[in-house]
Amino acid sequence: MLVSEVEWAYICASLQQNQFPSLREVLSMLGLEDQYDNKLTLCSVMEINQSDTSENKLETQKSLPDAFLRRLMMLNTNARSLKCASYDVDTDKSNAINPLDLITALFLCSDGILQQDIVLKMSLCQFAVPLLLPNCEKREITMMLWSLRDIVRAFRPSQQAFLKQSCEERLVSSHVPLMSFVRLGKRFLSKSQMLNKLLSNSQRSHDIFYHCNMVSGDVPRRISNGLVEMTWYLPCGERKVDKFTEPLAVANLRGDIKAFDKQFSFLCQTSAAVYIFCDESEMDFFKNLQNKQVTAEVFLISRTQGKHFTLKKVTMEPSLKIANVSQTKKTDTELLKALKESISKLLEGSPNKMSVENLAEGAYQCDILTDEESENCQSACNNADKITERVKNTSEFKDKHLPSQGHIWKAISWVETEHWRLRKLSKENTEDYRKSLKTKEKQLRQKQQIFEIPAVTVSFIHGMVTSEVQRYCFLKWLEIKLDNVCRHQLSALQDQYKELSQKSPKDTDKIAEIDKQISVCSLRMEHFFRECGQLYECASYLPEYTRQRKTTEQLPTLCAQMLLDGFPLELVDGDAANIPMKWTASVLTELHHILHSKTKLKVITVIGAENSGKSTLLNTMFGLRFAVSKGTCTRGAFMQLITINSKVRKELGCDCILIIDTEGLKSHPMVQDDHSHERDKEVASLAVALSDIAIVSVSNSREEDILELVLHAFTRLKDVGKKPLCHFVHINMPDMSAAERKKRDKELVEQLEEMIQNDDEMEKANIAELSDVMQFNINSCNWYIPPIWCGVPPMAPVRVGYSEKALELKKQLIKDLKKCPKRGDLMDFIKWLDRFWKAL
Repeated sequence: MLVSEVEWAYICASLQQNQFPSLREVLSMLGLEDQYDNKLTLCSVMEINQSDTSENKLETQKSLPDAFLRRLMMLNTNARSLKCASYDVDTDKSNAINPLDLITALFLCSDGILQQDIVLKMSLCQFAVPLLLPNCEKREITMMLWSLRDIVRAFRPSQQAFLKQSCEERLVSSHVPLMSFVRLGKRFLSKSQMLNKLLSNSQRSHDIFYHCNMVSGDVPRRISNGLVEMTWYLPCGERKVDKFTEPLAVANLRGDIKAFDKQFSFLCQTSAAVYIFCDESEMDFFKNLQNKQVTAEVFLISRTQGKHFTLKKVTMEPSLKIANVSQTKKTDTELLKALKESISKLLEGSPNKMSVENLAEGAYQCDILTDEESENCQSACNNADKITERVKNTSEFKDKHLPSQGHIWKAISWVETEHWRLRKLSKENTEDYRKSLKTKEKQLRQKQQIFEIPAVTVSFIHGMVTSEVQRYCFLKWLEIKLDNVCRHQLSALQDQYKELSQKSPKDTDKIAEIDKQISVCSLRMEHFFRECGQLYECASYLPEYTRQRKTTEQLPTLCAQMLLDGFPLELVDGDAANIPMKWTASVLTELHHILHSKTKLKVITVIGAENSGKSTLLNTMFGLRFAVSKGTCTRGAFMQLITINSKVRKELGCDCILIIDTEGLKSHPMVQDDHSHERDKEVASLAVALSDIAIVSVSNSREEDILELVLHAFTRLKDVGKKPLCHFVHINMPDMSAAERKKRDKELVEQLEEMIQNDDEMEKANIAELSDVMQFNINSCNWYIPPIWCGVPPMAPVRVGYSEKALELKKQLIKDLKKCPKRGDLMDFIKWLDRFWKAL
């Protein structure tokens, strides 16, 4: 898009006369002046506030940061298109905020935890993310390495496309060529718009880089000039879809390279190629390149006359030479094709490949900071290394360094649950049988007490006993490093499990074997917290003065702090199918004390079929961090706490909301001859029993089996007089007319009623209709959620319809919570948890 000479001259003159506000003035306009020193946190963004309970219009610019963050957390790809009603862009440019300025301001005003979450959400929306962040007040540039560490993607390069195998990588560690795009002199062509067209797959166009169209009314940038954004192009392995067959990274510098020499020098040193948009009149500038360290191939995209362009290559050795690559003058459409051919040719050769981690050395040479230079971050990384450097084989590591949760804990779990369930009781007297089980449990606990606290666990506890910032960094580093150790093997096993489950669900032996391998190969954060839990439970049987007991006394407090940091806590052990009740109760009790007893809560849980997107939906609605990557699948049950702003606590009738995510329910053909089907029922029944609202996620392929399990879970609550509200969520549904939705709603109710009528157990329990076991409103409790991806991953952004439906559901859930009866606090929740788990 061409910009008029008159408008460009006006903008430049305004900049030179310093008519645009300073950083502090922009922050004041956005209401962020206090957050520059006292940073925004992830917990404050997750908090339920007035915008969640009512429809708030964007009246002023001060409402933009919160609105942007909340849209972004819900993966809304329209988040950058926010406009407030207080100004008219066409007549009031001086007061308008450019979206890039808003994003820059938010990064400068957020702590490292929130920055990392913002980047992750931006990448899922297929937005370019900050690589080099300018701070115009301090005149500093920071490379955002830590912020980018959470991005993991699965893709299929050409060498693996034939085998139909994808690789999953943490992108900061992935070695790919970096292609950088910069501008010299006045703007004559929209670089961002060109990049969007270049990187969008053939299916549809998507604005990866925000396109600032000043001619049509968008406002100029103030504090984001000098920002270098980054994205990745990742192939899916389908020729009809992919623009490039190999992965590459793309950087885009906002502003003129004359004004941002550090950023330009950095890109020249680290890129495989640098493409410079410039006017023919600027050719003298390239003599300066001979004084720079340039390892990249350099290309010029220049305007000759009118709307015609040429693509030229610059060589500097033995002397400066500029050769025309495009041969003929190009229109912008033809230029796009020439650019694609140029990059494809570079990829076919042996381009310079670097990971983002490697770029940190280039940043140092250019006097650019990195966000990992802080003592907290480095110390936390070292503490995590002390643990992960011992991992050679995950199974052997767990046996040696996490012994308390192995075979003995599984045996204890069986004994504990058998004490309540009495599955193996034959003709023996019930009390005698229970006494024998107690004796066996005591013997097993004594075996557990033989174990000394392993050095790995000591290192883990040491990493937790730090400041809030360092504790988060330690846990995040450990999570990342464990994921790097296990991802590839787990990813392959998950692929096998999913394929067998879909194509051969009756081959239960193979499915069970792969499921067992997944368990053996898994090594995640929950394993370390399980070890802490078992050490704590074991120590509770020891005298108070023993060293082990003193060491473990601090563990519940540390784990409660971890919950407040935004990490999930395992509720039901996914391997032992049990709840370590003393440990869980102690953690929640400490949480109750940390929050000064303000823990009146309401509970939302989700149950449903395997791989039906339960965790992803919860994360989207509430900004949570339940594991969703390809190499993971929820096992057992996890919980996260969301606090509620003091202004809306009375309205909602609680201080916080507990969200519980459960493992996927298996369909009948996949169930083993053991009591795995009972385990499904127990986890589902517990979730429903604890709920004020239960979300049931179903997928069409296994709907009948799952619905039957769900009905039985609700039926178990009839005796205690509990009847939660239920929302049914149908995942991956195509667009439907209102009439079609109404028809499907009716069919669901009829299907559930028919199941009740044909079920002998329900007949014995005097259950005759759906309303006997659950609260359900056919008009507001049945949801059809579209597929999450708009196109083929990994380049597909999140579908706007998915985000909007998730927001509708969230609003309805909060509206329904207001109507739910008031319940007690966390201390009452502990009693309910103990009661229901033993009663199921």
